[in-house]
Amino acid sequence: MAAKKRQYSRYQRKVIQRYYENREQIDTQRLQEIVTEIYLAGSGKKADRLWERAADILGRAEGLDGAEVARVLGDRDVEGLAKLAGAL
Repeated sequence: MAAKKRQYSRYQRKVIQRYYENREQIDTQRLQEIVTEIYLAGSGKKADRLWERAADILGRAEGLDGAEVARVLGDRDVEGLAKLAGAL
């Protein structure tokens, strides 16, 4: 059985379009929030999940040095993550 293609209304298409147009700003804000949450969480399962989210966002980001991103994520350097968030 073939899957049906989802039909969106004109309003829904505009909302989706605006989301993707502003994706970079949304990711920047979310990464800044994650930096704060990581700082407050310290270590543990919550911090692990936050670092995974940060890695996802940094993976989508353009214009960042890949080696620096890998170093920050590998070392779990909160200050380095904050600098990367500021560079977006």
